[in-house]
Amino acid sequence: MSHLGDLTSALVDGELTGAELDRANAHLAACEACRAEAAQLRGIKRELRALAEVAGAEALTLRLLAMPGPRDPLAPRPLPWALGRRARRRRGRYMVLGAVSLVVAGVGAAAFGMGGSAPTERQITPQLEMFDLQHAVTSGDVPFTETQKATAQKAAARKAAMQKAAMQKKSGKVVTQP
Repeated sequence: MSHLGDLTSALVDGELTGAELDRANAHLAACEACRAEAAQLRGIKRELRALAEVAGAEALTLRLLAMPGPRDPLAPRPLPWALGRRARRRRGRYMVLGAVSLVVAGVGAAAFGMGGSAPTERQITPQLEMFDLQHAVTSGDVPFTETQKATAQKAAARKAAMQKAAMQKKSGKVVTQP
């Protein structure tokens, strides 16, 4: 037969019924080790019951029951005029500090709301006519009038002459401008 294990505790506590109780009792009758273990558990159970009987437990219970619970009203608080001089002075300081903080916050909000003008920077405007002319010369698409075409052709000729002069200078020849 196998030993009872956890069933020993259940047997001592009176939790076994029916066939389990019969098998456990039959095993205890035959097994000396399980009988000794059951006797130890019964002794421990008796000692624990004895610990529960504390002298003066009724007085402690009455004191605990007399204490206010979480839903019971608390003791009344003292009125503000009954506070000490120090507490009144401290409360006055907090009131002044709060008022000063509100004034500072109000002035800051007003200054932020009014805003200010950012420093104006110089606007740089490119010369549109010169840009258009240079673009027309470099792209070869001149959408200008006849006068503007002549100006663009002069600019192109001037640019070609400057490029030619630069090339001749590199080669070491002296160039005269017409």
